[in-house]
Amino acid sequence: METFQKKAIAFFDVDGTLLSSTIVHCYLWLRTSSMFSIQKLFWIIGFLPKIVYYLILDKISRVRFNQVFYRNYRGMDATQVKTLASDMFANYLSQKIFPEAISQIEEHKAQGDYVVLLTGSLDFIVRPIAEHFGVDAVLAAKLSEHAGKFTGELTTEPLIGEQKAIAMKKFAKQAGISLDVCYAYSDSKSDLPMLDCVGNPIAVNPSKALRKLALETDWEIHEWMKAT
Repeated sequence: METFQKKAIAFFDVDGTLLSSTIVHCYLWLRTSSMFSIQKLFWIIGFLPKIVYYLILDKISRVRFNQVFYRNYRGMDATQVKTLASDMFANYLSQKIFPEAISQIEEHKAQGDYVVLLTGSLDFIVRPIAEHFGVDAVLAAKLSEHAGKFTGELTTEPLIGEQKAIAMKKFAKQAGISLDVCYAYSDSKSDLPMLDCVGNPIAVNPSKALRKLALETDWEIHEWMKAT
C-alpha cells in the first residue's frame, strides 16, 4: 500500500448503501436468469415460503441468516455463476446504484482517501461494482468451492457486525492510518460496530433504528435517492 499518498479511508457498505439491492435479490437474479418466464414464476412461488423464514431469521441474527442463506448456492457451478455476476451488474445492479454514491466516492478520491467496499455480500457479486466505482479495495464474503462447485459454506465468519470492525482495524493498521480520521457509510443498525469505530460515521438512508441512534449521537445522515 502506498500509505504516504492517502489521507484517510472511506469504508462503504454495499447493499442498501451504494445501491438498492440485497443478497436475496442477487441470488434470485442469478438463479432464475436463464429460466423461461413461466418456469421462473413457478420457481419463485416455490421459493416464497423460504423468504418468510429468512425474514424471521434475519431479525434474530443477521450473521446466522447469512450463513443459512448462502447455502442456497450449494452445488451451483462456480465459474458459471461468477460469469453471470458480470451480466447481473450490467443488466440489474447498475440500475440500482444511488447517483449520490458515485459523487461521494469521487469526493473521497479527490481528497486523497482510500475507498474500500466492506460487505457481507459475496466477492464475485461485488467485484463488478468495485470496478464500476474504481475503488482501492474490496473486503467481502467468499464461498468455498469443491470440484468446481460452490459448497454453500463461507470460507470465514460472515462479514457482519463486529467482523466488519475487525476487518476495518486490520486494513487501517496495514495502511498506517488512524480510524479516527476515517469514514464509514452504512444503512443498517447491524453495522453499528463499523460506524462506531471511525471518527466520521455516516448513516445512509438509515433504517428506523439506525436513524434514531444517528439523531441521538449527532451522526451525519445522508438521504440518497434512486436513479429515475
